[in-house]
Parts: sequence; structure tokens; C-alpha cells
Amino acid sequence: MSIGLTGLEGKIALVTGAGRMRSIGRPIAVALAKAGCHVALTGTGRPPERYPEDEQAADWRDIESVAEEIRALGRRALAVVSDVSKADAVEALLARVSAELGGVDVLANNAGSSRGSDRVPIVDLGIEEWHRVIATNLHGTFYMSRACAQRMVAQGRGGSIVNISSLYARLLSAETGVYTASKLAVNALSTVMAAELGPHGIRVNAVCPGMIDTSRHDDIRHGELWEGIVKTFVPLGRAGTGEDIANMVAFLCSDQGAWITGQHIYIDGGHNFTPRR
Repeated sequence: MSIGLTGLEGKIALVTGAGRMRSIGRPIAVALAKAGCHVALTGTGRPPERYPEDEQAADWRDIESVAEEIRALGRRALAVVSDVSKADAVEALLARVSAELGGVDVLANNAGSSRGSDRVPIVDLGIEEWHRVIATNLHGTFYMSRACAQRMVAQGRGGSIVNISSLYARLLSAETGVYTASKLAVNALSTVMAAELGPHGIRVNAVCPGMIDTSRHDDIRHGELWEGIVKTFVPLGRAGTGEDIANMVAFLCSDQGAWITGQHIYIDGGHNFTPRR
């Protein structure tokens, strides 16, 4: 998407969950920078010992490495360690972004809970795990959307919010109860906010990725289970990439997406409920 056609030149974008090298957040941040945005990036400040092997080998530095990529494109970048599940941290983040970059025009809510012991039947799901997933996926999306929308309304120049949801909001798979519930709620929140914020020129959409090849899936990536699901259910015959999601986010935030709001857009290679023959 070439600069000059996007309407994003000089706009301020805020991307959460942007610190991983193989991810969705990093490509979103880079795509928005290529489209013309200055970008604020957040991550939780993972300790290096928790980095995947390829990040350690590349001397990866989380959101600071992504910020360097954005600056190399000629854009301003602000990297802030923050926890979207805490309302006071979100307010502090927005205050800093507004002070240092001049407001916010685009929000990409990408931060998500890590895959853990939540992938179990509801009857076996620990209360702590329920709260852990909801805190980031739903509360964090609400805190960020609310704080950014307040500033967008006050600025009076419109804006765009894209919430990263999931294919699970449509699959409703067993043993994904809290994750699926959180993403269905994100979809609902997106549509309600779109109705409320439309009169202010602010658009809100949810993008729902299918199987994306990121470091979050390294425990099953390229194994028999992963390859079997792709072969059986994905007509395009491959897992998605972070760039596949980033392209849609940049489009929705651009002038080309100016009449799109309140939608749940599935980017999943045509993931089908019926197994392929």
C-alpha cells in the first residue's frame, strides 16, 4: 500500500503486543509505518531467557528491535513496556503517547494471553486461568479501546480501532472455553463501539486470524497435528503469516477502508468446518 493513497501519512498508531519477532503485532506495526504512520509499540517486557531460540540467536530486544525497524523506515517510534490488563497502566501509556507523539489516530489491539493451561474442558478450568485470559484478551481490549476512543473523540479528527480476535470465535471448539468466550466478547465490543463512535468518524472492526505461523505456536508448529489441520481444513493449503493479518489491518485503517466498520473479518485461508477430501 503506497504512501499518499492511504490517508495515514503522519498519523499516530498504537500497536499492543508488538514485541515478538515471529508474530502478528510486529508485522502490523511495520505495515502501519510503511503506510505512513508514526508508531507507539507496547509489550510486557519479557525477560530474554523466555525468548524463543531464533530470537536469542538474532540478539532480539523485544519492542526495541521493532522500534528500530520502524525508525529505519523514516518514521518515529516509541517503545513502552506496559500491561494492557491494568487500567492505570493503560492510562499512563496513553498519556505518554499523547505527550511524545501528539495523540492517537489508530489503535491495533493485538496483545493476547499466552497459551497455557486454559486449553482444557470448562469443568477442569482453574478460576485463576479464567481470570488470566479474560484480563488480557477482554479487559485489556476494553481498557485500550476506551482510553484511545476518548482521545480520538476529543481530538476531533476521527480514527480507526482494529481489535485482533480469532477464528475460535466462529469455531467454538471444545477445550477453548475461556479463550473463545473472550474473543466472542471482543467481537461484540467491536460492533457496539462501531455504532457508538461512528458519528465521530471513528471506525471499529475485529480481525479474526485463523492458523498463523508465529512463535506462540512453536509447541505444535510443523508437527503432525499442525500439518494435519492445515491439510484437512484450510483450502489454501498453508498456515497464515503475520503479514497476512497486517495487510488487512493496514487496509482497514486506511482511506481504502473508510466505509468499513462494525465488522468481524476472518483471515483464515478459507478455514472450513468440513474436512477436505
